[in-house]
Amino acid sequence: MNIGQIKDGIVLDHITAGRSMEIYRVLKLDKLDCTVAMIQNAESTKMGRKDIIKISTLMDLNFDVLGYLDAGITVNIIRDGKVAQRQRLALPERVVGVIKCKNPRCITSVEQELVHEFKLTDPAKKVYRCIYCEQAASSSSL
Repeated sequence: MNIGQIKDGIVLDHITAGRSMEIYRVLKLDKLDCTVAMIQNAESTKMGRKDIIKISTLMDLNFDVLGYLDAGITVNIIRDGKVAQRQRLALPERVVGVIKCKNPRCITSVEQELVHEFKLTDPAKKVYRCIYCEQAASSSSL
C-alpha cells in the first residue's frame, strides 16, 4: 500500500492499533478541508501493529486530548516534506476542558460555566479524577 508524502502537515504515528477512528472523531478531522489518510493495523517492529493518521495541513492540536486517548502517540510536524518537529506524548498531569464529570452531584453539573478539570491520580492505571468531587473518569467521558 502506498500513501503519498505530505509536503506540509501532521503525522500522528504509533497510535495503538484500532484507536485511530476514535482519535479521528474526537479531533473532528472530518470537518477539515484537506486530505486526511488513516492507516490501520500497519506492521510495526516496536508495537507489532499500529495505526497512523496523516493530515495534509498544519493545524493546532490539543496534545492533552491526544495524550489522554493514547499516551504513546508520536506527533510529527512536516514542513517542506521533512520532519521539522517530533514530539512523543505522555499522559498529561491535568486535563482541562477535555473530560466531562459524570457525577450528577458535582459542582460542574450545577455551575455550568465551570471548566471541567481532572488530575492524573494513578498513572499506572491511567485514572483521572475530577478536582471538585474526586469522581474517577473513563475514556468514554469525552
